[in-house]
Amino acid sequence: MGNSQPVGFVRLPLPQDQPVLLRIGGLRVSYAIERRGAPRGGQIVEAVRGLNLNLGRGQVLGILGESGCGKSSLAQSLVRMLPENARCEGAIVFDGVELLGLGESRLNEIRGKEIALIHQTPGLSLNPVLRVGEQISQVIRTHLPVSSGEAKERALAMLNEVQLPDAARIYDRYPHQLSGGQQQRVAIAQALACRPKLVVADEPTAALDATLQLEILQLLQDLNGKFGSAILLITHDPAVLAAVADRVAVMYAGRVVEEGSTRQIFSSPLHPYTRALLRLMQGEKVHGRRAFEVISGTPPDPSNLPPGCEFEPRCRERMEICRGCAPAATTREGRLVTCFEYE
Repeated sequence: MGNSQPVGFVRLPLPQDQPVLLRIGGLRVSYAIERRGAPRGGQIVEAVRGLNLNLGRGQVLGILGESGCGKSSLAQSLVRMLPENARCEGAIVFDGVELLGLGESRLNEIRGKEIALIHQTPGLSLNPVLRVGEQISQVIRTHLPVSSGEAKERALAMLNEVQLPDAARIYDRYPHQLSGGQQQRVAIAQALACRPKLVVADEPTAALDATLQLEILQLLQDLNGKFGSAILLITHDPAVLAAVADRVAVMYAGRVVEEGSTRQIFSSPLHPYTRALLRLMQGEKVHGRRAFEVISGTPPDPSNLPPGCEFEPRCRERMEICRGCAPAATTREGRLVTCFEYE
């Protein structure tokens, strides 16, 4: 098996000239699920299982996978905003600070200032009874030693940065008075108001139409280049990452099954699941028309995972060994892949 190691313990190095901002080691996120008729204490379900990732300063890392693969649990764990029934184990080291052991006071200093979260639905970030400009100003005053006047000036500048026309008018609007695209731009302005080192964007374009998706992605790319914030961009859509991400990690059933540069992932995917996701995006011509296929079956129930490779029941290329054994993670062509085909 060469250089293969147990699942979750291969970590690809960053380029030598790119210092690490975020190290995630052996991350596990589980939930205690109460079910009628179940024993007292409920069932423990793991959503993220032994995940390892590195993110460099200023880098855009895409997390790709279907709903239920653990992407949002990963995002919420980075800002310690998991629900009460969740348990988080492992290591999350951000800029030299271990986040999982921090007290709430120190964590509140980091949230919003050094790490910001952009939700899929802007309404989760915006207070419906406060004017949007006031909300951005509040974030700035909470984390920076500025006056209310300076905070307002910075908020207006951020509204201009996210390319909202007539920033002064937008500043005085309530969220419900804005379109979905405008709300998402305001949420991005709020997230970047304190120039965080890391922005976690959880499906930031999922609720937008195709035109607005492109605009928001271009905006994130421009702001990444201007402010130097690293971005963890989470999505189920490969097309979202194609032109934006520097690297891509593909998740399935709580694990990373392939990780590499965006060019590697899109030009020569190794894992059968990655190839299937890209076929969904590209489609195939049938009788002169582009037909978009589906991946057969459904993602596995995290409370009842198959005994071998989690993707085996849906895989076109499955082998007998896949049914009873879990493949190890290995490096091939300078990237990580978890599949028996490469051992």
